[in-house]
Amino acid sequence: MKIINNPQNINTTNYEELKQKDEIKTKILKFLTYKKRTEQEVRNKFKQEVNEDILEEIIEYLKEAKYIDDKEFIQKQVNEYKTLKTMSIKEIKYKLLEKGLNKKLIDQYVEDNKEELEEYEKKCIEKIRNKKIKTMDEDKVNQYLYRKGYNIGRF
Repeated sequence: MKIINNPQNINTTNYEELKQKDEIKTKILKFLTYKKRTEQEVRNKFKQEVNEDILEEIIEYLKEAKYIDDKEFIQKQVNEYKTLKTMSIKEIKYKLLEKGLNKKLIDQYVEDNKEELEEYEKKCIEKIRNKKIKTMDEDKVNQYLYRKGYNIGRF
């Protein structure tokens, strides 16, 4: 096998294009390693500074390489919410939609984990009731829970 070290044999247009793609890919990977992101977050961040075709190609590569995986993102994000916050299922769905995730993916996750999420929501209601009942009457607590998206009639 003969290795050619003559840069004049390399098509400079292809070289520059590859170099540009590599620089953009590196920039996007740095963005992803700082914090796990959704496909939509990547698109929004780089749509102004990167050619649409190149961005699409890079996003497809990142999805295949599992750097971007919206299903996994949903699962990790919901686990984080469950660990750190008291949120209704509606609030969780809304937060995920804000991240630019596909509504069908979110609905599918909720459906697949319905029992677990309802149990979590039930614990959140109890936690909020115990905290708020000290300063509010029960009707006001129920109104608060309703505004937050809890389905208090279900429990």
